[in-house]
Amino acid sequence: MANHKSALKRIRRNEEVRLRNRYQHKTTRNAIKKLRTETNKKKASALLPSVISMVDKLAKRNIIHDNKAANLKSKLTKMVGAL
Repeated sequence: MANHKSALKRIRRNEEVRLRNRYQHKTTRNAIKKLRTETNKKKASALLPSVISMVDKLAKRNIIHDNKAANLKSKLTKMVGAL
């Protein structure tokens, strides 16, 4: 167990950040699943910018890798274009 005041604070902070990251990552995954199951091109096109924004935010905060974000955005854009 940590003995220093700053180390105890860091432990608390890490837990808060971990929970926030998990929440954001799960929310984004659910949005991606919703977009992938969408069959209406108009609705999918309207949903795509918000999903891409969510993926970009995850990549910016290093929750997912930049290349994974690029691959996700590419595949989703391609999928919506093919509808």
